[in-house]
Amino acid sequence: MKPHRSSTTLRVNRVKTKLITLEGYNKLRIEHDYLWKEQRPEVTKIVTWAAGLGDRSENADYTFNKRLLRQIDRRVRYLRKLLPELKIVYYAPEQEGKVFFGATVEIENDAGDIKTFKIVGPEEIYDERKDYISIDSPMARALLKKQVDDEAVVSTPQGDKTWYINKISYKLEQK
Repeated sequence: MKPHRSSTTLRVNRVKTKLITLEGYNKLRIEHDYLWKEQRPEVTKIVTWAAGLGDRSENADYTFNKRLLRQIDRRVRYLRKLLPELKIVYYAPEQEGKVFFGATVEIENDAGDIKTFKIVGPEEIYDERKDYISIDSPMARALLKKQVDDEAVVSTPQGDKTWYINKISYKLEQK
């Protein structure tokens, strides 16, 4: 008897890069410390106080803060697992003049549209940082190792787009 063969295709999940800038690492560490040392104890006090009021099923303070406490604990667990896995990438003088991790790049297309962004790890992308792109993004991959005046072709759903590199800079971070 022949073994059954599945007709499904094997999916390979692309693992996110575990690289981070020193600035990004410090921000995550500060977030962890704030959640664990300040916000969690505060919320725990409120939950304890609200639980002492009696019927918890109709107690909005208890319900809301208990949910908030679970969210805090989830984020703290995530950060505790993540932080030791991250590799901080420091600037090296050899990088000067080329696009690498941590570079701030100004690019321009044929229409004259100019964009400036910093290439960072996926954990550093926040809503308030629209000027950051992940090292895993198609744009960042197309720009890596390029120099000023080089062109980078980025595949998009609308077709290939060509961008020209105007400037490359690195903000020096203190260790």
